[in-house]
Amino acid sequence: MLDRDVVDHQRGMSDQEQLLAQRAFFAAPFPTAPDDLYSYSVGGVIERARERVIIRPHAQLSTNTFFGRFPASYWQRWTEATQVEVSAIVEGTGRISVRASDSVGDLRTIATVMVADAQHEQVRLQVRIDRFVDGGAMWLDASTGKAPLALGAVHWSVTKPQQVHPVAVVICTYNRAADCLHTLTTLSVDNTVLSMVDAIYVVDQGNDTVESRPEFVDLQRFLGPKLHYLRQSNLGGAGGFTRGLYEVTEVSQADRAHVLFMDDDIMLEPDTVMRLASFANCATAPTIVGGQMLYLLHPDQLHVGAEATDLKILRPGLPVKDALVQADLTKQRQDIRVDAEYNAWWACLVPSEVVAAIGYPLPLFFQWDDIEYGLRARAHGFPTVTLAGAGVWHADFHWKDWDDWPRYFSLRNSLIVNALYGRTNRTDTARFLLKELLLYIASMRYGLAATLIMAIEDFLTGPKVLLDGGIEAAAGVRKLRGEYPETTRHPAHGIPGIPSTAMPVTAAQPAPSKPRLVLAKRLLWQLLRKPRGIAAVSVRDAHWWHVSLFETAVVTEPSQEGVRVRRLDRSAMLKLGTQGMRLIVRLVREDAVLRHHYQNAMPELTSKQNWQRLFDTR
Repeated sequence: MLDRDVVDHQRGMSDQEQLLAQRAFFAAPFPTAPDDLYSYSVGGVIERARERVIIRPHAQLSTNTFFGRFPASYWQRWTEATQVEVSAIVEGTGRISVRASDSVGDLRTIATVMVADAQHEQVRLQVRIDRFVDGGAMWLDASTGKAPLALGAVHWSVTKPQQVHPVAVVICTYNRAADCLHTLTTLSVDNTVLSMVDAIYVVDQGNDTVESRPEFVDLQRFLGPKLHYLRQSNLGGAGGFTRGLYEVTEVSQADRAHVLFMDDDIMLEPDTVMRLASFANCATAPTIVGGQMLYLLHPDQLHVGAEATDLKILRPGLPVKDALVQADLTKQRQDIRVDAEYNAWWACLVPSEVVAAIGYPLPLFFQWDDIEYGLRARAHGFPTVTLAGAGVWHADFHWKDWDDWPRYFSLRNSLIVNALYGRTNRTDTARFLLKELLLYIASMRYGLAATLIMAIEDFLTGPKVLLDGGIEAAAGVRKLRGEYPETTRHPAHGIPGIPSTAMPVTAAQPAPSKPRLVLAKRLLWQLLRKPRGIAAVSVRDAHWWHVSLFETAVVTEPSQEGVRVRRLDRSAMLKLGTQGMRLIVRLVREDAVLRHHYQNAMPELTSKQNWQRLFDTR
C-alpha cells in the first residue's frame, strides 16, 4: 500500500495533459556501456535490468547519473515548464525520494513518499522546476529496510504544450551499412520512442549500400511507411543531412516538423530521441537542441559538455567555460548549466521554423557544416542548447588521425566560416596558418602541409568552389595526398625498407620554453641536413620538437592501427614552404574582398534551388 495522503496531495496532471520528457532506466541498452551511467548502489544489493530494478533489504539505489538525471536547470532556463511529475510502478516496501543538486553540487531532498506492501501500484510525485537557474538537476533515490522494493516504468513528465511538433529522424550514411542498420534497429525496438517519430529518412550516399543487407528487408517491413530510403551521389554529411531536411520540408511539406540529424555510426541511447524532441517542443522559442557525445571506445567518458569556436585560429570544439571535458561520468557530474555556441550533428534536432528563417546548410561537403549552421542560427536569434543527459556514443576524437584527407575540408571550411562570421583582424588567422604550415613541415608531414595549401588555394577561388558540393575537392585531395609517402599507413610489424632492429624507441623532452626559437632551429637543421638517424616514436611523444630531430621517424598513428614513416625531404620542405607563404600573404591581402564575396553568395548557396540542383531532383 502507499502513503495515500502524500500521493493524493501531489497528484497533478492527467495522462492526457502530460508530455513524457524522459524515462529513467537502470541499465544500459548495450553490454559495452556501463550500467553505472544509469543507476548505482549507494549501499547494499540491487539487481538492475534495463526497465526494472530490485532493491534488496537494507540497500539504497540512486539514479544520480548521466542518463538518470533530469536536467532541471536547462528546463527552467529554456522552457516554460514550471513542474515535473515523476511516476513509477512500485512493488514492496521502502522510501522513494526526488533529490536535487544546485550549481555547486550541494544536494537536497525535494519530495519523498513511503510505500508499504505495494502490489504493482503507481507512485506520482510532483516537484517544481525552480531554484535551478545557474545549475542543478533532479533524480530519483530509493531505499529499503527489512523488505525489498522494486521499481519500474519511471517517467518524468511535464505539462503538454499547445502544439507537439512531429519528429523526423534523418540518418546520413556512407559505406557503413552495418553501423547504420544497428542504429536503425536500436531505434525501431523502442516502441515508446518510435511512437513519437513520424518518419525516418536514410540518405545512403555509398556503394556498399544499406539496402543490400538482408536485415534491411526486415526493418523495412517492420517500419513500413515511416521509413524512407534514398540514394544519391556522395555530397558528404552536409549533402546527406540536407537531403533529409529537404525531403521533410519540401517534399513531405511537414512545415512544423522537428528534424533530428543522427550519424550512422553512433551507438544510440534511444531515450535521447525523446529527450531532445520533448525539450524542443517545450522551448519558449524555436531552439536547436543537441545531444552530448560520449566516447565509443571509452563509453564512460564524455567528450565535452558544450562547445564553442575560436574563429581567429580556425579552432572548433572548444569547451565553453565550466563545461566538463573528457570526464569520467561515473565520477563527475555537470551541475553548472553551460550554454553552447553550436552542436555537432551526431545527434542534433533542428526545428522547421529555423530552416524557414535561415535557409538550408551550406554545401561544405563535411566538417564545419554543423558549426556554420549553428552560428547562422544564433545570428538570427535562434539559440542552440546542448542538453545535459541526452547523449550518444561516437568514435573517440583523440583516437583519430587528423593527418588525413578530411583535414582539407576542416581547413577550407573553417576559412569560409571565418569569412562569414569572424572578426576582421585578418593577421590573426594568417599567423596561425603560417605557424601550422611550419610545424607540419618541421614534423615531416609534407602531405599535411600540401593539404593545408590546397585548402587555402581553394578558399581563395571564392564561393564557386562550393558549386559542386565538394565532389571534385574530395577526389582531388585524396589524389594530392597520395603523392606523399608519409600519408600511407604501414603495419607496425612490417615496414618496407626498415628492419625492426634499426628503430630505437626514443622519448620526447618536455615542451620547449621558447618554441619559436626551437622551431627556427629545427627548420635550419633540416635545411642543412643535420638531423640524426632513425627512431620509433609513440603517439604521446610525436611532438614536432621531437620528431624533427630525426632524418626518419616511424610514428604510431593515434588510432593505434599502424604506423607512418616520415622522412626528411629537403626539396619538399622548400617547395611547400615557399608556396604556402605566398598563399598566406595573398590571403591577408584579399581578406576583405573574400569576406564580401562569401557573404553575398550565402543566399544562393543555401537556397532550395541550389540544393535541388545538387540533388538533381527537379
